[in-house]
Amino acid sequence: MAMLNWPMPPEPQAAAAMHIQVSGLSKRYPGQQNDALREVTLEVEQGTIFGVIGRSGAGKSSLIRCLNRLEEPSAGRVVIDGVAISELTASELVQWRRGTGMIFQHFNLMSAKTVRENVELPMRVAGVPKAQRRQKAEELLALVGLSEKAEVYPAQLSGGQKQRVGIARALVHDPKLLLCDEATSALDPETTRSVLALLRDINQRKGITIVLITHEMEVIHDLCHQVAVLDQGKIVEQGPVWQVYGDPRHETTRQLLAPARGTTMLPGKLSAKPYGDSCRALICLRYSGQGATPQLAKLSALLGEELLLLESALEWIQERQTGHLLLLTAAGRGGFNPAIIPAKLADRVEVLGYVAAN
Repeated sequence: MAMLNWPMPPEPQAAAAMHIQVSGLSKRYPGQQNDALREVTLEVEQGTIFGVIGRSGAGKSSLIRCLNRLEEPSAGRVVIDGVAISELTASELVQWRRGTGMIFQHFNLMSAKTVRENVELPMRVAGVPKAQRRQKAEELLALVGLSEKAEVYPAQLSGGQKQRVGIARALVHDPKLLLCDEATSALDPETTRSVLALLRDINQRKGITIVLITHEMEVIHDLCHQVAVLDQGKIVEQGPVWQVYGDPRHETTRQLLAPARGTTMLPGKLSAKPYGDSCRALICLRYSGQGATPQLAKLSALLGEELLLLESALEWIQERQTGHLLLLTAAGRGGFNPAIIPAKLADRVEVLGYVAAN
């Protein structure tokens, strides 16, 4: 099935300062035999939306909680905006965290307080005067589209509205960094899209760096500029979203991100070698954002009028075309030579096997 989404805005092109620098980060919990994180190294530019994806138990939550020292790393270094946070005293850490917002999966709202009071709470703890707290809360509720819900209680809100309150609360101290811990996993798809649109708008308006963890590949696809793939506590692949989606290199990434190949649609049993001149080759044309375009008329001219399109999974990511086509060539060609397809028509060509012509 073709997936032709409208292109997202391109990731920032101007050179940006490094906001987060993580080097050799490891974490082992007491009583555990294995590290939850193993020598994680990554860099996040200022103003970037950076996603971390992995299966349950991959170490995602440990990583994001180490970024604000909710968890103490066992080894390694975390530097944010030039500050080595492991070297901060307890009082310095409290002050530093006010410049870092965090959004949680389960909202963490206080049921006995109104929406406005929930947003005001971090400012109240910090000693911000009442009039200033109220003005800031009203501004943020307007930003997240909940001005009319200021005096209601969390029980009267939908899941998406609760998460919007959580986002407003995370922004009360005008943070430069926003950490999102599975912020959409408790939401339905439509609500997830609205929350992602809000986060994208906040990133573009305020230039806030956003780091989010998720097991949902749609979240990475729809929101992030950069992505790191975490497996068993170790980063196995990272780069721009279009690149990782378009040409996944690690097996974990392929399992998480790559669309399934539709070999069940084949009219016969797939063979690794040609049967002779009476077979058809099953080929996969891959598009990894390098500039090739799938021009079916030209492909048909090259491969024969009997060329059959079995599957199309193409989409635009950050204004680059990625995905694949599965094709059956015309019969009577014997072994298929991928070199006959020029680079302008496919970034990579794979021969998956051969089937009988009939």
